[in-house]
Amino acid sequence: MIRKTLMIVATIICLAGCATMAPDYARPAAPTPALWPSGPAYKDGALKPDDQAVADIAWRKFFISEQLQKVTALALANNRDLRVAALNIERTRALYQIQRAELFPAVNASGIGSEQRLPASASVSGRSMTVGQYGVSLGFSSYELDFFGRIRSLKDRALEQFLATEQARRSTQISLVAEVANAYLIFAADRERLKLAQATLETQQSTYKLIQRRYEVGASSELDLRQAQTRMDAARVDIARYVGQVAQDENALMLLVGSPVPVELLPGGLVTVAALKDITAGLPSEVLQRRPDIMQAENQLKAANANIGAARAAFFPRVTLTTSVGTASDELFGLFESGSASWSFAPRITLPIFDGGSNRANLNAAEVDRDITLARYEKAIQTAFREVADALAQRGTVEDQLEAQQSLVDAAAESYRLADARYKSGIDSYLTVLDLQRSLYGAQQGLIAVRLARLTNLVTLYKVLGGGGGE
Repeated sequence: MIRKTLMIVATIICLAGCATMAPDYARPAAPTPALWPSGPAYKDGALKPDDQAVADIAWRKFFISEQLQKVTALALANNRDLRVAALNIERTRALYQIQRAELFPAVNASGIGSEQRLPASASVSGRSMTVGQYGVSLGFSSYELDFFGRIRSLKDRALEQFLATEQARRSTQISLVAEVANAYLIFAADRERLKLAQATLETQQSTYKLIQRRYEVGASSELDLRQAQTRMDAARVDIARYVGQVAQDENALMLLVGSPVPVELLPGGLVTVAALKDITAGLPSEVLQRRPDIMQAENQLKAANANIGAARAAFFPRVTLTTSVGTASDELFGLFESGSASWSFAPRITLPIFDGGSNRANLNAAEVDRDITLARYEKAIQTAFREVADALAQRGTVEDQLEAQQSLVDAAAESYRLADARYKSGIDSYLTVLDLQRSLYGAQQGLIAVRLARLTNLVTLYKVLGGGGGE
C-alpha cells in the first residue's frame, strides 16, 4: 500500500508544472533606424562593419599601453561599485534558487514519542494506566502541485532577474573600464598642460630678463617690461591651477581604482598613452543587441512577461498535497515490527470564488508593468543608438580638427619666431610679440585638448559599442 501511495504521489508531481500561462515572448522590433546616420559629420570608414565585433575585443587588446592595462586591472580588482554589482549577482542567484526550490516538495523526516498517564476516573477500564505513542515518518506538507504554472512562472521571473544582474555587472565593468581610461587620459593631458605652462614660464622669465636689461640701457620702454611681466605672471597662474588640477585628477583616478596607484603607473603625458586600438562600428541590429545594458533591459522585460503567467494562474484552483509514510506503535521497540507501517495522504484544493477583484487588479498591474518595462527596453535601445551616433559624429570630424589644430600651432610658432626676431632687431613693438606669444600658447593648449578629445572619443566609441566586458 505504501509503494502504491508513493507511485501515485510521484505521478502527480511529474504531471504538475509542465507549462505556464505566461504570454509567448518575442523580441520587440528595435525602434531605431537600420543604419547609422550619414552626412558630412560621419566618415565612411567609421560606418563600415568591422571584421571583429567590438564586444569581442578585450580591453587588454584595446589599451595597448602597458601602464594603462595595469591600472585598469587594479580597478577591476578593487573598485567598490563593481564589487557591489558582483555581490548583487550572488544575492539574486540565491533568490532564484529559493524560488526554484518551490517546484519540488520539501521532504522532512520526523519522529514523535509521547507517554500519558490516565487516572482511573478517565480510563475506560476503570483503572489508572500509562498510554504510549511512538512514530517515525518521512513526507512533505503543503506542497503545491503546479498544474497551471504559477510557481514555474515565478521561477522564470527570478531567473530573468538573476540574468539581468549579471548583465548589470557587465555593464558596470564596461563603464568602469571607460571611466578609468578617460580619467587616466585627462590626468595625462593635465600633466602635459602643466609641462607646457612650466616651459612657457621659463621662456617668459628669459624674455623678461632680456627686456629688463634692454630697459636699463634705454633700448626698451617700461611698457614692454610690464607687458613681459604680465605674461610671466599669467604663466605662474596657469602653473598653480594645473598643479591643483593634476592633484584632483590623481584623486579621481584613485577613487575609480579603489586603491592608491603606484607612481610608476601614472602617465607622464598623452604621448605615453596615445596607443589605442582603432575600431569601427558594425550594423545597429548586431551591435545594440550585444550591449549588456540592453540585454539587461530585455531580461527585465522577460521577467515582467513571466509575472503575467503567475497572475493568470491565480484565477485557477490551487492544489496542495500533504503526505507521509512511516511506522507507528504504542511501544518504542515496536516501531519496526511487522504491521507497524503507517501512511497519510491529504490533498487539498482551493478555488477562488470571490476576492473583491484582487486577482483581476493583480493581473492588470502585471500587464502594465510589462508595458512599462517594454517602454524602458525601447528607450534603452534608442539611448544606445544616440550614444553610438554621437561618438561616430565626433570621430568623423576629430581627425580634421587635429590636423587643423596642428597646422595652427605650426603657423603660430613661426609667426612668433619672426615677430620676436623683428622686435629684437628694433623693427616691431613688443605688443606684436606679446599677441603672437599668447596665440601660440592658446594654440598649444588647444592641440592638447583636441588630442585628448580624439583619445576619449575612441574610448567612448569602444564603450558604447559594448567593448570592455571581458579580459
